Amino acid sequence: MQIRRVTRVVSGGRRFSFSVALVAGNRKGSVGVGIGKAADTSLAVEKATKNAKKNMIKVRLTNEMSIPHRVEAKEASACVMIMPAPGRGMVAGSSVRNVLELAGIKNVSAKILSGSKNKLNNARAAVKALDQIQTKKPAKTA
Repeated sequence: MQIRRVTRVVSGGRRFSFSVALVAGNRKGSVGVGIGKAADTSLAVEKATKNAKKNMIKVRLTNEMSIPHRVEAKEASACVMIMPAPGRGMVAGSSVRNVLELAGIKNVSAKILSGSKNKLNNARAAVKALDQIQTKKPAKTA
């Protein structure tokens, strides 16, 4: 999703490292967002993947690989709304589209409601929204 070279200023000059934000999913209902930082990009990607797997959630999907109802979530200043859209395919942009594709969701429409362009916060808001999905039939408590 995003690889950045970040700089730390020390007495001897500048120290460079890499920050990686990525989305991991199995396209069958599991998705997670992770970040990793390291001096080398490959190590940062490994750390981000491990972090994404640790933060993975299971999404409750319908038989059509869509969502049962509309959900909204906010993360920092990013606000995302995801709605079921039967027969329309996936209508979403930016990092929200990556999250929905890797979760295996089809026939949804998503909208970033805030003015935030922060990819990480938008992806986290999308995952938070998907985590709020309730099943069509409420679970019976015994």
